[in-house]
Amino acid sequence: MFRCILGSLAWRLRIRLQNRMSHSLAAVCQVTATPDKEANFSACKQLVEEAKQRGASMVFLPEGFDYIGSSREETLSLSESLTGDTVSRYTQLARKLDVWLSLGGFHERGPKWETDRRIYNSHIIINEEGDIVSVYRKSHLFDVELPEKGVSLKESAFTIPGSSLVSPVQTPIGKIGLGICYDLRFPELSLALQRHGAEILTYPSAFTVATGAAHWEVLLRARAIESQCFVLAAAQVGQHHEKRSSYGRALAVDPWGEVLGDCGGEKPGMVLVEIDLDKVSSTRRNMPVQQHRRDSDFYDSVEKT
Repeated sequence: MFRCILGSLAWRLRIRLQNRMSHSLAAVCQVTATPDKEANFSACKQLVEEAKQRGASMVFLPEGFDYIGSSREETLSLSESLTGDTVSRYTQLARKLDVWLSLGGFHERGPKWETDRRIYNSHIIINEEGDIVSVYRKSHLFDVELPEKGVSLKESAFTIPGSSLVSPVQTPIGKIGLGICYDLRFPELSLALQRHGAEILTYPSAFTVATGAAHWEVLLRARAIESQCFVLAAAQVGQHHEKRSSYGRALAVDPWGEVLGDCGGEKPGMVLVEIDLDKVSSTRRNMPVQQHRRDSDFYDSVEKT
């Protein structure tokens, strides 16, 4: 047991040293998932392989990377557990290519699947040895009706909200805080992850065309600016089936709010971005907003007046 603890500590120290000694490359991907799980895996596998060949040490795939169903029934029937075939294939891929993976929104069968037929929307981090090192289950569910925009989705009809955030994960590119899509609209989440050490925030998404055109970039840049973190947001793009399309524009944003990479809104692909953690430390040093933030009692005091 003592040897295992020492091994874990050595692994974490090695990653921290690698982060500080060099600038790592992250691949932020954009895909068009359909109900065809095999075709989706093939497309994502090609992106991961290309990213590795181009020097990426971590690859980010969007929400719904496994599939996007055309109905509630299809969405539920295609779901799997974390020990199922889909996740197993990605753990093998990570091990084979010696690369870390962020699987941005997996349809995971819930703990009472046999009786309630409900699922989680789960963000999975897999290390280069093919181990699952973290799972975050989406906590803010997209229940929105915008009739004038043609948007009508009720995620809670079949999805269980996650019960908590998870601690930021130490990876070869930095310490990553996990979110999914609609979580992007809640700054409390990004600031909580930042307080617990996050240097990079991730929002793998499948934004609707209407909400993406209005809010996608401004929200991502706002989360980067307020937390002084890198923000990486893999995205779905284009038409998944006759009932649904996604906005696209997978983005990478630096801690100052500058867009470093943009996949555009037309087709699958990826952007490679250099993650220089010195930008995080210098931005926070030069504008120390976290030090200037008052305690929670101060912000709650408006309710007491």
